[in-house]
This record gives sequence, C-alpha cells and structure tokens, in this order.
Amino acid sequence: MTWWNPSADEARERLAPLGVGGDDAAVTEAFARTVWSCLTEPGDGVAGALVAALGASVALHHAVMSATSRTAPVSSDVASGVRRWMPRLEPRSIDDAITCAARAGVSLVVPDDAAWPRRIDDLGAHAPIALWVRGRRDVLAHAGAAVAMVGARAATSYGERVAVDLAGELASGGLPIVSGAAYGIDGAAHRAALHAGGGTIAVVAGGADRPYPAGHADLLDRIAESGAIVAESPCGTTPTKWRFLQRNRLIAALTDATVVVQAGWRSGSLNTAGHAAALGRGVGAVPGPITSAASAGCHRLLREFDATCITSADDVRELIGAAPMPTQALTGRTDDTTRVRDALSARAWRDTTTIATACGMDPARVAAILALMHLEGSAERDVAGWRLTPRGR
Repeated sequence: MTWWNPSADEARERLAPLGVGGDDAAVTEAFARTVWSCLTEPGDGVAGALVAALGASVALHHAVMSATSRTAPVSSDVASGVRRWMPRLEPRSIDDAITCAARAGVSLVVPDDAAWPRRIDDLGAHAPIALWVRGRRDVLAHAGAAVAMVGARAATSYGERVAVDLAGELASGGLPIVSGAAYGIDGAAHRAALHAGGGTIAVVAGGADRPYPAGHADLLDRIAESGAIVAESPCGTTPTKWRFLQRNRLIAALTDATVVVQAGWRSGSLNTAGHAAALGRGVGAVPGPITSAASAGCHRLLREFDATCITSADDVRELIGAAPMPTQALTGRTDDTTRVRDALSARAWRDTTTIATACGMDPARVAAILALMHLEGSAERDVAGWRLTPRGR
C-alpha cells in the first residue's frame, strides 16, 4: 500500500467526512477518483477513457507505474497524459483537497453513488471523474426534467427581467434551474428560482468552497441551503478561462435543454448552447431588440443554429416535452399577477393568506408571484406582510 493507494480501511477513514461509504471496493475506487480529480483538468478525455477502461484504482496504478518506467503506457496519448498528470501527484495536494472539502461541508459524489446525475454520462470519456458538491447532493439525481438558463454577465434590465420571469415560473412549477452563478443572467435566474421556492444548481469553474464571483457569496450560501453548488475541480482550485469553458459542458449535460436569455455575438453562453446541441439536448434563445448588441448572440442562435424561439415559460416546457402549467393554459401568468396585484394595497401591509383569500388563488401560487413581483420591484415586503410599490401601481 502507498499513500495514493491506501488500504480500504484507511481510505474509508479519510473519505468519511466527505460522505463516502460502501464496501471496500467502492471506497478504494472513490479514493482513486479523488486522486484523479486532483491530477487532471476538467474534461480530460485521455484520463476519462483510461478510468472507464480499467477502473479508477487500476488506471491510477498503471499511470504511476508508467511514470516510474516500470510498465509501458498503453498508448502515446496515455504517455502524454502521464507527463502532465504526475507533477500533480503530491500527498499534500490530495490531503489539502480533502481537508478543505471537509471544512467547507463539501461532499464527494462518484458514479457508484445514488446521487450521481446519470445525464452527465452522455459526455462519455469527457464526463467528470468525480463531483465535489456543497449543499444537497440528492438534488443532482433529480429524476425529472431540468433546464439550464445562461446568458451575458453584462445583462441589460430587459435580459434580467426575462430571466427572472422564466426562471421563477419554471422553478415554481417544479423544474430545477441550472446555471453558473455569474453576474447578470446567471444570478438573476438563481435568485428567481430561490424566491419561487424551487430548486437551483450552480455549476462553478473553481472549487466548490471558493465563492466566485466574490459578490455572489451570499447567493451561493442560499443556493447551498436548498440546492447544490457543483464543481469538478477539488476544493481550493482557482477558476480559469479553460475551466469556465469546461464548466459549460457540464451545465449543458446536467439538463434537458439550455436557454440562452441574452448573449453578445461572442458570448461564452453560445459555448454552452453548442455543448447542449452536441449532446442532443434542446437549445432555446430569447429574442431581443434587433438594435441591441446584447442580444446578437441569441439572434445568431435563432438564425444560424435553429434554436427554438423562447418567449414564455411554456415555450421552454414545450422544448423539453413537458406539459404546460394548467393554470397558464387557462389564464396565463400575466392574469394571475394582475389578480395578485389587485389584492394588494399601496398603503396597508397584507399577509400572503389575506392576499390569497382576496384573489381566490392557492397561497403557494400567490407566494411565488409575490416573490417575482418583489424581484422586479413592483411589490415590497415587511414583517407585516406585502404592499405595492410606486412601480407596481
């Protein structure tokens, strides 16, 4: 036994703080995947193919032996991989990753776990070797549909408003929203999903323990409470341009469709859409003013890549083959919002139950609409309840 190939009992003890258990073979394999996660960059197809062919533990042993010239590598690609992997094979880096994860409450999810999201297996050799998850790991294995919502960091008020409306409606209807926690469209989508009481997953380019961007530290904490923050790289890893690009393929793979809400001509969101199309997932784009450079990427998707035009939450549901919301089939969200607005006062504070009774709606539905109105600035909240803002009048 060596430090990178410990006994099953030692591996179990070291990984226990990360939520890893199981029989001896499962724990040994999970430890090997932990090491591989520290050795490779996200999406390393050579490492992925080697692990898929031999298993993580045997593949790691083969790589180390190849590096010490005790065995010949199985191919020139593996020989090249060994040269880039082995400089990272340091006991301290592996120990630090495990220690940082345990300190931050981050767990390790591997393919043998019930929490492993089977959708990402469609990435083949480029699928993650392991996932580091802060928050509820069970949300990753959500059996139903999920939607990725991405777009420009420098979003306009129009883009953020559309992201709020779409994400809030979809999340309140039970569809988890997956995005990248960036400023602009990503942040608006995550916040709307949380306000609507729905599920949301943030896929990050660095370690799950590192809030990035720093201005979204509070948002990421809220996401971790009811959803999940997911990373391929181990804790302590710094985001880089390459890791952002690889993160995009994971956002696409975790979902049934990717909706680009607002994007410039060369936006990284188009990269996510490209991964979704390559995986056979749905791709949608929200149109914007033809004079707006902020929507040029969306118009490019619609014109050149046959993306579906998205103008409502029901368009997204149709894109993934889900049934429209029954209430929307009859009245539409706008009418429901009007009913809630009519039940609000501009002067007196009213609680959710009183508002629901006044407009004759389900309190849960009213709460979701109030959350959206709060995000768009047409309603305000206090300990006494809700009331209209000047904008809402």
